[in-house]
Amino acid sequence: MAVARSMRRTSPISLVLAALLAFGFICFLLSPSSPSSAVSSRQRQQDAAEHPLSPPTKPFFKSQQFRSDGVQAAPPVVHYNLNTLTSTSDSLANNERILILTPLSRFFHGYWDNLVKLSYPHELISLGFIVPKTKDGNAAVAALEKAIKQTQNGPIDTRFASISILRQDFEPPLTSQDEQVRHQLGNQKIRRESMSRARNSLVFTTLGPSTEWVLWLDADIVETPPTLIQDLTSHDRPVIVPNCMQRYYDTNEKRWMIRPYDFNSWIDSPTAQQLAESMGPDEILLEGYAELATYRGLMAYLTNGENLDPRRVIPLDGVGGTALMVKAEVHRDGAMFPAFPFYHLVETEGFAKMVKRLGYGVFGLPDYFVYHYNE
Repeated sequence: MAVARSMRRTSPISLVLAALLAFGFICFLLSPSSPSSAVSSRQRQQDAAEHPLSPPTKPFFKSQQFRSDGVQAAPPVVHYNLNTLTSTSDSLANNERILILTPLSRFFHGYWDNLVKLSYPHELISLGFIVPKTKDGNAAVAALEKAIKQTQNGPIDTRFASISILRQDFEPPLTSQDEQVRHQLGNQKIRRESMSRARNSLVFTTLGPSTEWVLWLDADIVETPPTLIQDLTSHDRPVIVPNCMQRYYDTNEKRWMIRPYDFNSWIDSPTAQQLAESMGPDEILLEGYAELATYRGLMAYLTNGENLDPRRVIPLDGVGGTALMVKAEVHRDGAMFPAFPFYHLVETEGFAKMVKRLGYGVFGLPDYFVYHYNE
């Protein structure tokens, strides 16, 4: 037996196989990575945040820096020149950074799937979420983190630059997220004031020095054109909002149809202004309720029917937040979502009023559609 083992160890065939395996292993180690992956990796390193105190606009790659005596060095002082930022009609060509912000109380897979399908380079997109500290919120975070893990561990081109998840530091006024409960007239003031606080916490925590556009995208928007970012920024407007619709199956027509969903994008009316003048300081005007007939021009009903023109732009006085594109400079100049009656308006409609008071314009795209989840 000993002789046989010795012969097997020194067999010429075994030596040749071992040599071939060793040669193949060396070639594998020395072979260069594919050009595309090398470029993507290098670009992401160049795009990385400069130190851990940078706001989460970009990814941060931790690097330990030590002084000559072995003690870890203090974080550097970093200068940011906001004058170099741009927000133009050709955001893609100028590599402008987008921050997508979403208040999240429930997780919809259609929302995330649509987000991943956006054709704007994902390395230029950062995501921010704020979630209530509730049972439903906990479930939403668990589902969101699962989706994030799958995307961020996938192909490099599908990964987002950075993702931040915030938990609200206040209790939500409504425990139920059922659509009928959420949209009851009596619940609107406290609900939308709470939403304002959440939106303000989110934007002022995540707005980084490299952010050039902010896209507010509701968690129940499950269908948009893949070119949503390019399409909205191409108008080069301070604030612009598409028309939010909802798909439904008409049992009488036996086919799928669409209907208006968001009534918060509107053109003001003399009737609404007179109503506001008669209100107390803590009262607010709401749209879409028979009890408050404002006779405003609702963008939801200003489409061109079958002759849609997705490029058609109209001026607005109020906006909804389902898919709201805002130049970052507008937020930096102080535009926020009033959590109190501001000219008898709150949340996104109050935001539009504040934007106009700051001297910016507010616009809508009546023939450009995004779609809300149908409950």
